Amino acid sequence: MTDRSNLESRCINAIRFLAADAVDKAKSGHPGLPMGAAPMGFVLWDRFMRHNPKSPGWFNRDRFVLSAGHGSMLQYALLHLTGYDISIEDIKAFRQWGAKTPGHPENGVTPGVEVTTGPLGQGIANAVGMAISAKHLAARFNKPGCKVVDHNIYVLMGDGCQMEGISSEACSLAGHLGLGNLVALYDDNKITIDGPTDLTFSEDVPARFESYGWQVLVVERGNTDLEEIAAAIEAARAETARPSLICVRTTIGYGSPHKAGSSSTHGAPLGADENQATRKNLGWDAAPFEVPESVYTHMRKATDRGAALEEAWNKTLDAYRDEYPNEAALFEELISGELPDGYAQALPALGDEAHPAATRVLSGKCLNALADELPGLIGGSADLTPSNNTALKSSLAISKDDFSQRYIHFGVREHAMGAICNGIALHGSGLIPYCGTFLSFADYMRGAIRLSALSHAGVIYVMTHDSIAVGEDGPTHQPVEHIASLRAIPGLDVFRPADGREVAGAYHAAVERRDGPTLLALSRQSVPSLDGTSAEKAMKGGYVVRDCGGQPAMILIGTGSELSLCVAAAEELEREGVSVRVVSMPCWERFERQDPHYREAVLPKAVTCRVAVEAGSGFGWERYTGSAGAAVTIDRFGTSAPGDVCMENFGFTVANVVQTARGLVS
Repeated sequence: MTDRSNLESRCINAIRFLAADAVDKAKSGHPGLPMGAAPMGFVLWDRFMRHNPKSPGWFNRDRFVLSAGHGSMLQYALLHLTGYDISIEDIKAFRQWGAKTPGHPENGVTPGVEVTTGPLGQGIANAVGMAISAKHLAARFNKPGCKVVDHNIYVLMGDGCQMEGISSEACSLAGHLGLGNLVALYDDNKITIDGPTDLTFSEDVPARFESYGWQVLVVERGNTDLEEIAAAIEAARAETARPSLICVRTTIGYGSPHKAGSSSTHGAPLGADENQATRKNLGWDAAPFEVPESVYTHMRKATDRGAALEEAWNKTLDAYRDEYPNEAALFEELISGELPDGYAQALPALGDEAHPAATRVLSGKCLNALADELPGLIGGSADLTPSNNTALKSSLAISKDDFSQRYIHFGVREHAMGAICNGIALHGSGLIPYCGTFLSFADYMRGAIRLSALSHAGVIYVMTHDSIAVGEDGPTHQPVEHIASLRAIPGLDVFRPADGREVAGAYHAAVERRDGPTLLALSRQSVPSLDGTSAEKAMKGGYVVRDCGGQPAMILIGTGSELSLCVAAAEELEREGVSVRVVSMPCWERFERQDPHYREAVLPKAVTCRVAVEAGSGFGWERYTGSAGAAVTIDRFGTSAPGDVCMENFGFTVANVVQTARGLVS
């Protein structure tokens, strides 16, 4: 064995045993993937990755996504060894309270972790989003001989990622768009928790990816042949017209005498005896958590390389500023994440329309107005563009031949669409992604929406056809429980605007919220403009739309299309001598973030007669109605009939709201 190969072998074993030792100490974790994938991880990070450990946010770095997030110790070991702010004490604290090394990678917690992964398949879809983001910026800003966007997206996925449907959705779109800056390394170890993959999985993965339009490469000796791995990565980097899948055949738990190649190393510690036997088998004589100085010396060359790469890029950017000052100013504004001054003034003055209009239509007007002022706004729909009103008049659709455009046809791929938008948001390019579908199909993408919130990704979800008023399509397309269930996701702002002013306020709030997602639930049917609504007040989440001049005896609380029912009911009740306040509650989450004095001013505790009106599940409304209040809601599936007929028969009428209120007063 040459000196070089001996050193490389020691580096790989350092990765393996940092993982095995950390999992053993935590008595919890997944050592098998890091032990088997250590060679490919080492080769990628040692020979190919363009990154700067001392400047993790450097824009033109290559991105690495561990889609098989259960193997997090692989990534933590690589981050530690190459010089990121991950100490050996952090490695020892794996999976412990407050550690930088949680059980699955979390962006914002661990320096160098780009996205939160763990739910299988999400990471590869995030990587597709990052690749779209990079290709888009390169198409808009790169000039001949002066490339300011020139990096690759690398992702490591496993058998579980391959089985999850979201990966098929995302990889199909990646092939269609020709994302040549995307390289996926597939840890093909043929083991999952239940045992060998042939229990459930017999498809020809290379053939599947070839049919998607990917370049497929195979590494047969992934456990030992570093040059074969390197040659495959080099070939993937050279292919710029197609994404590349590198199938790397590995052994899970490599080196363990009794557990290698079995599911027993997937999600359980080796244990002290097997750890020691593995050390002996691989010739590793270092103590637990001990890393030879020669390994540190070699691996931390990444710091000097990274500093040189960033310095060279900064010089390229300086030259770009000199030659293309206007483009440079826009590029730097984008990647800074700062919003243009006064952008919100472009929002249309909605709310005084001569005729009722659907909030989905008003949403389209807001999107197009913002697109002219926000050069980073980018997005599309899951094959429902005309229904969602998500088209941008100022942009054509992105294609493999033209990535400079800002509209994305995602196809019927809701789950991947959400995760791709997470990748766009977390790429660090300053792009503001939005995506549209029917609210009932939020079920298909709930995993991605949840990770938007967990990852603090500023995605805007445009969800139309928001209630039983959808009508004839029937209960499969009529959302009932969706808004309640979405409100249950921590960190997700759910807006259900009542008219044009509130739609404009919802968009203003969504764009400004770059550290978390916002979902807009929009009507299919037309709604009237209401006196008293306000874009600015809607941004507070809840506010008084119509008041009675003194202390009210009754408060009616409405959202979306049902706010108009509350206003009309208040007028009738006041004719009967009942003093009524009407409150619009377009976004519970933003209302809860207001100070207690404001919340009390809107919903005084002394007024216990309260009725909430929303064409959806009543679950959760008791927080605002209290035990003495009532709710006009729907807690069963809808039915196929014209929308107005559905609304009337399910009790969403002025008469029913009035009757419900009378019952409380009496």
